[in-house]
Amino acid sequence: MPDTVADNQFYGELASWWPLISPVEDYAGEAAYVRSLLPNAQTPRRTLLELGSGGGCMAFYLKADFAMTLADLSPQMLAVSANLNPDCEHLLADMRTMRLRRQFDIVFAHDAIMYMTTEADLHAAMTTAFKHCRPGGLAVFVPDDTTEIFEPESDVGGTDGDDGRGVRFLDWTHDPDPADDWVATEYAFVLRHAEGSIRLVHETHRTGLFTRSTWLRLLGDVGFVAERVTETTEEDRHPRDVFVAVRPAR
Repeated sequence: MPDTVADNQFYGELASWWPLISPVEDYAGEAAYVRSLLPNAQTPRRTLLELGSGGGCMAFYLKADFAMTLADLSPQMLAVSANLNPDCEHLLADMRTMRLRRQFDIVFAHDAIMYMTTEADLHAAMTTAFKHCRPGGLAVFVPDDTTEIFEPESDVGGTDGDDGRGVRFLDWTHDPDPADDWVATEYAFVLRHAEGSIRLVHETHRTGLFTRSTWLRLLGDVGFVAERVTETTEEDRHPRDVFVAVRPAR
C-alpha cells in the first residue's frame, strides 16, 4: 500500500481505539455472507490467508472453520487483532510484495484492498493472492466500491468502552475527480479519554475505485478464472461487488 497509509493515525497511534471505532459485532452479517462463498469445513481445517486483515474482525468469525494466517502492513493493527484472535497466525507484510514459501486453500482480501489506488498496485496485490493460492484454490476480494456502484456518502458512528473511553466519528467519501481511479474519505474523530479529556482528529484517506471490467481483466491477467457476484446484505447500504476467483488446477 502507499507509504502514506502506513503513516495514517487511523492505523497507527489510533489503532487501540479500533474496537470502539469499528466494533467486532458490526461484522457478523458480512462475515456470514463471505463464509457462504467459501468451501465447507473439513478435517483438517482448510487454510486461509487474509491480506490486509486489519483489526481482525472478519477473522473473528471465520477462524472457527479455517486455519487462518492474517497479514497486515500496520504492526499496531496486528496487535489489536492478536488480542482478539490469539489463536491465529499474524504476519507483518505488504499485500503487494509479501512472498511466503507456502500456499493456502483460500486467499481473502476484505476492504483493505481499497488502498490499492493504481492498477499497478491492484495487480501486485492480486499477484500476491495468486502466488499464495494453491492450484484449484479460491480467492475472494470484497472492495467497498466499484465505479458502477459508487455514490458519495457519509456516515456517523462510534461507541463507548468499559474503560471510560469513547469515540464518535464522521466519515465522508467523495470523488474529487471522476476521471481518475481514486476517491477520498474524510475522517473526523472525537476521542474521549478515560480521564475525560477530549481530542479531535481529522485525516484524509485515498482509496482506489476501478470498474468491474478492470477488476476482471486484472484477475485474468495474473492467472485467475474470476467472476463478479453481487453481495447479499441486510445492512442499510448498496450491495457490494464481490470478486470470486479460482486458480486453475493446471
